Amino acid sequence: MTGLEKMKSQILDEAKATADSKIQEAENQAKEILDTATQEAAKAADGISQKSAAEIANYKERVASSIDLKKRTEILKAKQEVIAEVLEKAYETVCAMDTESYFALLEKMLDKYALAQEGEIYFSAADRERMPDGFAAKIEAAAKARGGSLKFGEEDKKVTDGFILVYGGVEENCTIRAMFDAKKDELSDCVYQLLFL
Repeated sequence: MTGLEKMKSQILDEAKATADSKIQEAENQAKEILDTATQEAAKAADGISQKSAAEIANYKERVASSIDLKKRTEILKAKQEVIAEVLEKAYETVCAMDTESYFALLEKMLDKYALAQEGEIYFSAADRERMPDGFAAKIEAAAKARGGSLKFGEEDKKVTDGFILVYGGVEENCTIRAMFDAKKDELSDCVYQLLFL
């Protein structure tokens, strides 16, 4: 069983245990109310007895409904937390890829986002230091393939990973974090499908 499966199992077990405890508590409360109402109904007229039974049934139904809603809410919250953790681990995995794979990914992103204009490209200091030989030529080739050109920007754009393209003062955030954020809903749906269906 993987760490993710253990985490998922633990979250679901905790949600079930909480729900079971609330259901037992509600059943105990309902039993107390039922016992009290039964004693009063024995002393009262038949009409009062019927009214009390109806109120008890209604109360039990509302308590059960409330517990069910709380249970579903807790399970949903747990699933959302698991999905967020999976996406964060995926982001960390992409950022920690070996140099060759990481820059191959950046090259694909550059092919997609380069424009047919003159522009600048900004990398983090760490990525500039580990940039493979010949990658600058790949950047220029990708820009030329689109009918434009790119030169390395000198100022600090506080890039953490990936890169930022600047064309005529307009920035295109192509950091890995920005890509994950842009696709968050789509990625969350994929993770949900993989883990919970």
